Amino acid sequence: MTTADTVKPARAGKPAPVDPITVNVVQGAFENIAEEMGHKLMRMSHSSIIRESEDFGAAIVDSACRQLAETPQSTPLQSGPIPGYVRGIRRLFDERGEAFAPGDVIIHNSAYHGASHGPDVAFCVPVFHGGELVGFSVTTAHHLDIGALSPGSCGIVDAVDAYAEGIQFKALKVYDRGTLNRALWQVIKDNIRASDLVTGDMEAQIAACRIGADRFVLLIDRYGLTTIQAACEAFLDQSERMMRAAIERLPDGVYRACGYIDGYLDSDDPSRRDLRIEITATVDGSEITVDFAGTAPQVDDRPINMPFEGTTDVAIWLTLKSILLDSAVHGQIPQNSGLTRPIHIVAPEGTLVNPRFPAPTIARFAAGNQAADTLMKALSEVIPQQISAGVGTLQDIAFSGVRDGVHWVHMEICEGAYGGRYGKDGMDAVDTLYANTRNNPIEDVEAHLPLRVHRYELREGACPAGRWRGGLGTVREVEFLEDGSLSIEGDGHKYPPWGFDGGADGRTSGLRYYSIVTDESRDLPSKIPNMRAKAGDRITVIGPCGGGYGDPFERDPEKVLADVLDGYISAGEARRDYGVVVTAAMDVDTAATEKLRAGGARGRAKDPPKT
Repeated sequence: MTTADTVKPARAGKPAPVDPITVNVVQGAFENIAEEMGHKLMRMSHSSIIRESEDFGAAIVDSACRQLAETPQSTPLQSGPIPGYVRGIRRLFDERGEAFAPGDVIIHNSAYHGASHGPDVAFCVPVFHGGELVGFSVTTAHHLDIGALSPGSCGIVDAVDAYAEGIQFKALKVYDRGTLNRALWQVIKDNIRASDLVTGDMEAQIAACRIGADRFVLLIDRYGLTTIQAACEAFLDQSERMMRAAIERLPDGVYRACGYIDGYLDSDDPSRRDLRIEITATVDGSEITVDFAGTAPQVDDRPINMPFEGTTDVAIWLTLKSILLDSAVHGQIPQNSGLTRPIHIVAPEGTLVNPRFPAPTIARFAAGNQAADTLMKALSEVIPQQISAGVGTLQDIAFSGVRDGVHWVHMEICEGAYGGRYGKDGMDAVDTLYANTRNNPIEDVEAHLPLRVHRYELREGACPAGRWRGGLGTVREVEFLEDGSLSIEGDGHKYPPWGFDGGADGRTSGLRYYSIVTDESRDLPSKIPNMRAKAGDRITVIGPCGGGYGDPFERDPEKVLADVLDGYISAGEARRDYGVVVTAAMDVDTAATEKLRAGGARGRAKDPPKT
């Protein structure tokens, strides 16, 4: 049976236009629907990764797989891929001859059919009105275990292929015309550690999807399908015009940059380490093409590759939106598929940014962050006052154990830091540009898990110099109170975030592990497959610092003094890196500072000591 047997085809062509007020009202209504979905999902979820870190997405998509609105609590890597999830679902349904029907709920996480990666599972409810398929209500969320080769859903850094990364849900009906597929649900529960936690989150997703679908139908009942469709066309076109106008303000030309990720620095195989990401951005009128030619080949047996649809494309879209349509300048920008129309992405197949199945992809985050950061670097040549210096990537840790025969799992997102920006210092201790999750409160961790957080603080003696300094990373030290295990997905141990226009490069990240058995500490590489831990063992995560922006000797001396008073830098570093003389009384010696700066006695701001 084909889709056409049970679902009326979407109306062809664009409907007649409606007045601007109605367009704005309908657009606002869709945004409110998505926001309500997000709030309900967050409040109904069991796990801290959704409830506290907000690693989830919710969006309304029309029947042509165009995103109409997304929840503002979402991370870009959750809501951004949702149109791709729906395209993948439709493609799989067409291949299998399956049809959507009222009451269906579909589960999907295939990284080669639009999903960001396996742990980001989507639930999709097709929305019908008068027997016609009018759209989809979709939620995505990161789940703490997905049945991979080891516990947790991050740190699966030794998966040899897509099958080792966990269960693959390829557009399967959890509910078929309103009836629960009990066999499928039991398979999920039987193959996932901490299954009550994970399936509880999944049930919250389903409920949020149904809320979105109901609100969608009520909106159509109020205004009529023709008016809703016309309004959608209008606000999608308006978003496209905004992006085109922003691109047109750039000079036509070709702009290039390259960046590197560590990969697996402890590997003997050179194809697994020092992996290059190369970008050529071509601006032509109101359109921009981002080409990844020259990027490293895919790593066949390690999961550092990025799904093209779901990660690579989202990294590019998000970066361009943040640079060209900065909300501080343009106000709130509606997030919908109209924004992506003028953006074209070329990613050679078989590379890190467009791998071939079954190359593993679960640990794709570092590569995606570098793709976003490298595009920022490429455009720094033409819009220097709209970009930031290099951004430090985060590190993810999966903690796990078994208590009374029941698995517990926890994912800790350890923040990175932003580079300095024109007129502003880099932000300290934040998630990266295209993820944007929140941190986990220590109280929540210690209240629910056999873990104790001994340190959670900004790094000392590691402030990248610049007219606007780089952001500071964090130090987080966690102790196991019971035997358990951990695995780690990180990067940035070798390649620091880049400094811009005379600013210092940022600082690399690090990991240090203390074993209570040997009473010794040792440094770890950035990617650690599952390893056993004893009660009393500790892991210290050292976050990276973003790059500095601009000549440090041009920094306002009063800001340098404030950094000294805040403990970000020492008086000696103020003198060496900024040419600012701070007295014992904690004042700026203006005369000595002017003399020092005039003499050009600058320290090695571009080459800070490693910390």
